[in-house]
Amino acid sequence: MRARCLLMLTAVLALVVSGCAAPADAVDPPASGVKPTEDVLSAVAEDESIAALLPAGVRQAGVVRFGSSVGGQPPSSYYAEDNKTVLGLDVDMSEAVAKTLGLRIEREVASFETILPSLTGGKYDVGTGNFGVTEARKKTVDFVTYINDGQGFAVRADDNRVTRADGLLPLCGLKVGTGAGTTFEATLEREKHRCGEAGKPDYEVLSFSENAAIFLGLQQRHIDVVMSTINGLRHAAANQPNVKFLGEFKRLDVGFALPKGSPLAPAFQAAVNKLIKDGAYQRILAKWGTEDSAIPESLISPPEHA
Repeated sequence: MRARCLLMLTAVLALVVSGCAAPADAVDPPASGVKPTEDVLSAVAEDESIAALLPAGVRQAGVVRFGSSVGGQPPSSYYAEDNKTVLGLDVDMSEAVAKTLGLRIEREVASFETILPSLTGGKYDVGTGNFGVTEARKKTVDFVTYINDGQGFAVRADDNRVTRADGLLPLCGLKVGTGAGTTFEATLEREKHRCGEAGKPDYEVLSFSENAAIFLGLQQRHIDVVMSTINGLRHAAANQPNVKFLGEFKRLDVGFALPKGSPLAPAFQAAVNKLIKDGAYQRILAKWGTEDSAIPESLISPPEHA
């Protein structure tokens, strides 16, 4: 806890000293491979047959409540230069599904770790935040999948201590930065014992609510390795100095999170599959440089990848 607090303080001080007035999760506009201003939504129209799958009350109200985590990490979600507008694949996919269903999104930005409990409590109808489908999460929420992302690692390009991403043993003795309340944090904590079993010192897990603090910690050498989304780390390696993507650790389906047994799930699934069939889905992925994360069809709460 002391190390975590010191690192967070270092991150905040660094932002203050540099004169940066932007929110910690705001980032510069993405560079190569991503086209944030491309219009991929205007051609999407309501499909009456799919909208008919909605509960009558929702269709009549015409609104669906979203709780969305804005992690500040393209291509999933981040703030535009105005530090207010939210951009990213999660946003475009949400809007495309809503348009297909004839709904308007009422979006509230929330911290990642609070969204799933808030779904259970009835505060939101849908949650977004690059939520990976896991058996543990499926006990309390349902998912409608729309992309295949997962877990990966990145290091400083000038650090050769970790050269592969095929397991957690190479991390032993190092400091690993990751997002609070994520599958990455759960995986790291669950598997930490493997270092001791191999006669090596445990790695230290440092968890943060903001991606900017993680990458700042990496650059300032307070963190040795970052564990985050595959697509996010690939983008960071392509657009941030001295960051190297090590590779994939585990693939996970990512989906809209909904309360367990939500009547919205069949309608959302049908909407995603309509977007896949008519090509709008592929245009959204191409806009954000994530074509290799495409899924052939949307599923409701599929089994977690082994």
